[in-house]
Amino acid sequence: MSAICPECDSPIDVDEFDVDIGDELTCSECGSLLRVASDSPLEFEIADEEDDLDDEEEVVKDADADDADDDDDDDEDEDEDDLNEDE
Repeated sequence: MSAICPECDSPIDVDEFDVDIGDELTCSECGSLLRVASDSPLEFEIADEEDDLDDEEEVVKDADADDADDDDDDDEDEDEDDLNEDE
């Protein structure tokens, strides 16, 4: 099965069973990073590397937020311990 590179219009042959929507590959002619946009019919779109970096940054931000929440939980536990000691 083949589809056309949206950047250079070169045909790209792939095994239809080896690709899923969202998979990324590189065009052998122009070197563009492509993402499978559709599997029936097979179509590629240009994958923005910046989007990938943004996704990674969001994961890091989410992890940092979770760490901050964990720190708040520790503070609450300490406050409860202080109250119990006062009784």
